[in-house]
Amino acid sequence: MKLKELQLILGFFFLCVCPIVAQISPGELSNAHAYLEGVSNCTKCHDVGNKVTRQKCLACHQIIKTNIAARKGYHASNEVVGKECVVCHNEHHGRNFQIIRFDKKNFIHSKTGFELKGVHGRQDCNACHKPKFIKDARLKGKPSTFMGLNKTCLTCHEDYHQGRMSSKCDNCHSFESWKNATGFDHNTTRFPLLGSHKNVLCDKCHKTITVNGKPKQIFKGLPFGNCTACHKDVHENKFGQNCKKCHNEESFHLVKGMKTFDHDKTNFKLLGKHRLLACKECHKKSLTAPIKHDHCNNCHADYHNKDFAKNGVSPDCNQCHNNDGFTPSTYSIESHNLTKFPLEGAHLATPCMACHKKDGKWSFKNMGTKCIDCHKNIHKGFMQDKYIVNNNCQTCHVVTSWKKVTFDHSQTKFKLDGAHAKIFCGDCHYAKNQNGVKIQKFTGLSMECESCHKNSHMGQFEVNGKTVCTRCHTTEEWLKTKFDHNTSRFKLDGAHATAKCYECHKQVTDEKGKYIQYKFKSIECSVCHS
Repeated sequence: MKLKELQLILGFFFLCVCPIVAQISPGELSNAHAYLEGVSNCTKCHDVGNKVTRQKCLACHQIIKTNIAARKGYHASNEVVGKECVVCHNEHHGRNFQIIRFDKKNFIHSKTGFELKGVHGRQDCNACHKPKFIKDARLKGKPSTFMGLNKTCLTCHEDYHQGRMSSKCDNCHSFESWKNATGFDHNTTRFPLLGSHKNVLCDKCHKTITVNGKPKQIFKGLPFGNCTACHKDVHENKFGQNCKKCHNEESFHLVKGMKTFDHDKTNFKLLGKHRLLACKECHKKSLTAPIKHDHCNNCHADYHNKDFAKNGVSPDCNQCHNNDGFTPSTYSIESHNLTKFPLEGAHLATPCMACHKKDGKWSFKNMGTKCIDCHKNIHKGFMQDKYIVNNNCQTCHVVTSWKKVTFDHSQTKFKLDGAHAKIFCGDCHYAKNQNGVKIQKFTGLSMECESCHKNSHMGQFEVNGKTVCTRCHTTEEWLKTKFDHNTSRFKLDGAHATAKCYECHKQVTDEKGKYIQYKFKSIECSVCHS
């Protein structure tokens, strides 16, 4: 064929055929439908002489057709059903034309059959509509599609429980937060939550472990047959494993049957006054918190402020006290006799507080062993020091009684004999002054009888102004005298020898006073006889 003939044929084709093609295809198809370009493919979308029909579209888009038949998905909603596909999806606008386009802000997602709730409603479309979430194999490799997702949570979310819980996550979780399983009713499980268990965070019981390199929270298979599966047995099995015998779910501190609780099963038996105490008197923090009980001072303060401490360590209270009470003390006389001050005499009957609680407060330390450590030396300044050397009261006194004096009066210039040896010391050594105040007299005392005894004879027997009582009297008895009447001017004979003294020596009263007259100026008979 010659060149000129070929040019004529091609010219005719462009003049005749190209205008027809331009009338059939108004523009290029989008990238999605580019494979349908060409006159021979027109009838795949268009009926002869008609526009694009819905049936033609669905014949190709089988997934949408299936969804519509099953009445699910957006294309089965009342907003789309009955409409032709071309109303929303136009073609022949070029390769880069977005055939799938809609107003995302105003799109009503619930018409797809999946209502966006909570956090879902605030997410961008691409956060969920990702190729990796597409489960339908027919849609794999089509990044522009919004189909291929299902309604189950695990389509987008990883199974945190790794198959150990139901795949219906919304049975427990809300769309606002995964952490708050507000929809889960624990009472539907084999372990209903009662009392304080209601307020416990889930992860306190359902611990998180690592499985296959990923964290997993344990929900199934937890032991719950006994409290000790979760709680430590602070009683160390002393009361068995059935905690519900004493405790309930409200609080471990509320113990039922406290009145019948056998404390003797613990390491501390309740004896004496301990039985009368309320539990909280000892168990101040909690009934289960360990309490030291091997020493009384674990609970009781050292009332004696370390008076009995040795090397800074106080002995246990039970050495002197028992559980029946701190009073009386069990500290015995035998124990006291092992100290530096054995109890003797009247000290045996002296109450402890008389020595150890003088100032209203018990004191046991540095008490001393001398009499003056407790007793006042009432003779100080009144008695010569040679008789009470170093304030030693035992020079005169004994522990049996203060009134029993062992002082040897022979050491003085006045030996005690007769009635003098029987009288109380104070009869001679105590007196009252002009103001009626009792005073002591031990030094500067006269040995004359008249210094203590009244001269009832009004000086009748004075010799050179002095009366010597011992000429007639003895220390045994005043009335029994050693006076011999025959040594006087008037010897007794005859009837006079048997006469009574008072028959001749009568009481008289004169300027000297009232007294019995023993001396007469005259011894004539007429003095007595008329």
